[in-house]
Amino acid sequence: MQTEKVVDHIVNWLRDYATNANMKGFTIGISGGIDSAVTSTLCARTGLELLCLEMPIHQAANQVGRASRHIEWLKSNFNSISRLEVQLTPVFDSLIANLPPVANEEDRFMSLANTRARLRMTTLYYFAALKGYLVAGTGNKVEDFGVGFYTKYGDGGVDLSPIADLLKTEVYEIAKFLGINDEIIKAAPTDGLWGDNRTDEDQIGASYPELEWAMKMKDMGKTVDNFNGREKEVFSIFSRLNAANQHKMLPIPVCKIPEAFL
Repeated sequence: MQTEKVVDHIVNWLRDYATNANMKGFTIGISGGIDSAVTSTLCARTGLELLCLEMPIHQAANQVGRASRHIEWLKSNFNSISRLEVQLTPVFDSLIANLPPVANEEDRFMSLANTRARLRMTTLYYFAALKGYLVAGTGNKVEDFGVGFYTKYGDGGVDLSPIADLLKTEVYEIAKFLGINDEIIKAAPTDGLWGDNRTDEDQIGASYPELEWAMKMKDMGKTVDNFNGREKEVFSIFSRLNAANQHKMLPIPVCKIPEAFL
């Protein structure tokens, strides 16, 4: 990958899109992870306004710390950067307290994890509307179009996706080129939606390089019968998630009314 050319292309694309939409800049949620760090830096390089939102919900201290230090790094290297923390823990807790109980609390863990992402999306759009900004998405190609590892109408609810055509390993390459803090580059990827230290790999059952390999194999027309051992396991994981999450990747289905009925 010609990293510098890719970076310049994305920055120009972001600037042109915002300018053509008559928007002043961008807002983005900063998580302390690699994707939001890279995306926010690309947005900052446009020279347009950038609002970095911290939206903790029972967040692990190490994630909060990495996010804060990244924003300070942005502010020290770029103009037109502002930051704001919106403490969403009380909002989240209040919502849970008003939801009906379920027989088995384990049954609603995934729902509540997705609720965190949707509260953040709502917050991002609140400030975007106030300030005339676009909400910048942080999903990469493997997450968005491979395994669908994001929340529908949560972190998937954005105005534009600057890094969605980049594999995770390419995001890391860009991070090094941009000078992203080493602690972010070395941190294990996590969606931070569970209130604990589980990583993306813990949840998915495969690493991003493994998923990228499986994505490539699927594009080549390979099937699970072509593999054995760990390769077969990884390809099965990818294929299962890719099939299950097509509803995230395809347009919302519309019930078309026959002309004869109109």
